[in-house]
Amino acid sequence: MFEARLKEALLLKKVVEAIKDLVTDVNFEVTAEGVSVQAMDASHVALVALLLKASEFEEYRCDRPQTLGISVANLAKIIKIAANDDAVVLRAEDDASFVTLIFEGKTEDKVSEFTLNLLTLDSEHLGIPDQEYAANVTMSSGEFSRICRELTQITDTLNISVDKNNIKFSVSGDIGGGSITLKRNDSEKSEERLLLEVTEGVNMAFALRYLNLFNKAASLGDTVVLSMSPEVPVVVQFAFEIGELKYFLAPKISEEA
Repeated sequence: MFEARLKEALLLKKVVEAIKDLVTDVNFEVTAEGVSVQAMDASHVALVALLLKASEFEEYRCDRPQTLGISVANLAKIIKIAANDDAVVLRAEDDASFVTLIFEGKTEDKVSEFTLNLLTLDSEHLGIPDQEYAANVTMSSGEFSRICRELTQITDTLNISVDKNNIKFSVSGDIGGGSITLKRNDSEKSEERLLLEVTEGVNMAFALRYLNLFNKAASLGDTVVLSMSPEVPVVVQFAFEIGELKYFLAPKISEEA
């Protein structure tokens, strides 16, 4: 049997919102260590990797590993019914055909219970290799989200270049071009902080459409970490109270190359 309890539904709502426009039907892998998801988007350009740590739930029980095939869109419909401050219990029997979601009101005078039918999906675990990156950038998630959103007005491709002192976001489109440069800042304030760990300068281009979809996770935490190396997918990582959400995005190849 699997059973896990979260103190507030809002966190689960944010997680589901952050992945539902990228992936549709996914396998939730449930183990004693926690709940994980790995799934490619339909075009196989982006990869979503979610981890919810068992130790960070209010209560957590998993008698044996299970794979729960879930429609993210249908999960979003059900979780939307919960009040933001409701406690959430997720429950599935061994070899279950459905998962039960229980929403418990703060005043304990309202309990809602729903079942979500499970799907049988091809289980394809995508081994993500551990890798040292040439540049790791820690910055405000709100600032990164705002930059990506604003530069979409000019073009659909964002060029990111990083050195030991700066990160530069530049675009060029039919109406013109421009850039936004942020300098290293060790401020204690998360909205101002920009930490750069760079062993080699990096200059790469990415599809803004995907970066804007990733930034739906910006509400999960104050900071985002960008990990980059030449010619490999960028990792956009959001850490939050009970786990982490990573997105991997392949770079755009220059047409001039």
